[in-house]
Amino acid sequence: MRIVDSHAHYDDSAFDNDRYELLDELFSGDICKIVNVGCSVKSSYSSIALAEKYPGIYAAVGLHPDSADEIEHIDEIRGLCSHEKAVAVGEIGLDYHYENHSREVQKRAFEEQLKLASELQLPVIIHSRDAWEDTLDILRRYRPTGVMHCFSGSAEIAREIARMGMYVGFTGVVTFKNAKKALKALEVIPADRLLAETDCPYMAPEPNRGKRNFSGYMPYTIAAMAAAKGISPEEMAEITAENAERLFRI
Repeated sequence: MRIVDSHAHYDDSAFDNDRYELLDELFSGDICKIVNVGCSVKSSYSSIALAEKYPGIYAAVGLHPDSADEIEHIDEIRGLCSHEKAVAVGEIGLDYHYENHSREVQKRAFEEQLKLASELQLPVIIHSRDAWEDTLDILRRYRPTGVMHCFSGSAEIAREIARMGMYVGFTGVVTFKNAKKALKALEVIPADRLLAETDCPYMAPEPNRGKRNFSGYMPYTIAAMAAAKGISPEEMAEITAENAERLFRI
């Protein structure tokens, strides 16, 4: 299979002991491209560094809601966006589960980065947790190109996101026994709007749930997505690879 991991965090400390050996092995197998996604100014620089080291890695740069207070450094993010391997602004959005920053601070950071993506004509990678009402309200106003990553919403929300022309990314959650909600959402999304991702080191699929996730586990996620759509894993791998390549122009 030809697999594109559309959302990974190989700069995470979970990979400090074997990062390069692991990536070398992945690129000698079915993994052909990886989008490594920044969550802070520091991790955005790290994503660019990984993209410079590996031809198959591309970088997204941006401020996760947990780093929303770094929005004063948006000019640094703008500068990183000019790198030849920067393909998206992300991971940006809203997180009302932990609320490490106030909702107003999060919304300001989210909107400033949506404006930046529009200015630079880059897609966005969006994080939304327990914040669907505000997330959708902002998306309706800005209408970005991009992906709702690690999708956790309902089928109705999935339909609206797809109608906006956005993509929807699924992780190993689709392999879990309690994945009915995610699978129902997956079923209603057109095939040309689907992306497969790890969100590694998090969200490892069954039978590796709870372990450190990495792109080598993606066949489990792709098989579950394929079953929900009634197609072969090989077809789903190719569809999601082509979708990621089209969205990120890689």
